[in-house]
Amino acid sequence: MSAFVLHLQSATQYERIDGVCSFVGEDASGSFGILPRHARFMTSLVFGLSRFRGEEGAWRYLAVPGALLYCVDNELVVSTRRYLLDDDYQRISRDLLDQLLREEEALHEVKQSLHRLEEEILKRLWKMNAELSKGNPD
Repeated sequence: MSAFVLHLQSATQYERIDGVCSFVGEDASGSFGILPRHARFMTSLVFGLSRFRGEEGAWRYLAVPGALLYCVDNELVVSTRRYLLDDDYQRISRDLLDQLLREEEALHEVKQSLHRLEEEILKRLWKMNAELSKGNPD
């Protein structure tokens, strides 16, 4: 049976999984599948679950908060900030909701806070510029 190598990499983890026979993921255009000897391919996975099957036939599930997927030379590389890997669909679905969704919400809050900080800095700079313009008789 033909297979390919799957590389999972995040900021703190790396796993090489040999003998992968198929991979099913989702990008902005919808679900897609990758089989051995797939043509060169690159896409961005959306937040959620992907799955892959090894030569033994069992599905394994991969949860990501978004990822870059690159397929070349019969190897598939998934690069992400963080990932969860499990054989049990129910458990990884629960973990996806519990862990990754909570992290995404915290990241969103940080982005909102930075946006508010940026707005406040711009207001203060504008105010300082207006005050300097009043003092300058040009």
